[in-house]
Order: sequence, then C-alpha cells, then structure tokens
Amino acid sequence: MAKILVQYEMPKNQVGFERHYFDVHIPLAKKLPNLKNVSVSRVLQSQNTEADLFLVGELEFEDINLLNEALVSEAGQEVQKDGFNLLEFLHRPPAFIILE
Repeated sequence: MAKILVQYEMPKNQVGFERHYFDVHIPLAKKLPNLKNVSVSRVLQSQNTEADLFLVGELEFEDINLLNEALVSEAGQEVQKDGFNLLEFLHRPPAFIILE
C-alpha cells in the first residue's frame, strides 16, 4: 500500500478554495490511473503543530510503483498542474507526504 497525504492549512479564501478543490481538483485526482481510493477529511483538531490545519486529502494506491506511474501519467501531470491554481486561495503551499 502506498499513499499520498496532502495537508492544507486554513485558506485565506475558504469559499474559493473549497469550490475549486471539490469541483475541479478532486475530480481530476479521481482520473489518476491505478488509484484505489480518494478521501478528504476536515481537520477538527490537531496537536503539537503551529499549523492551522484545515483539510487532509488522501490518495491510495496498491504500491509505490503504481503511485509513481500515476504521478507521471497525463492525468497525474494535469492534477499536479491544477494544484498551482489552489495556491491563490492559500497562505502557503500544502504539505505533501508519501507513505508506504
């Protein structure tokens, strides 16, 4: 199992962020090849961090090789390119964590 976790801090424009994230970005992510599951969770509470966490997105793949294939695919390039469109709504870029 391999996962990508994306941690977003509270956006400076929450309405604009959520609109683009749920209407554009997540549908693009769902087109990734080899994707087993996509989930988004709202952060209710966090500890031991200065970050004001807002959302955590999780993309799940069977293994790290399939995850890497997804990232270099046409759909992977498209979703990564669209990620830059989210930056206008954020104070800082999200944290990306790859897990195995």
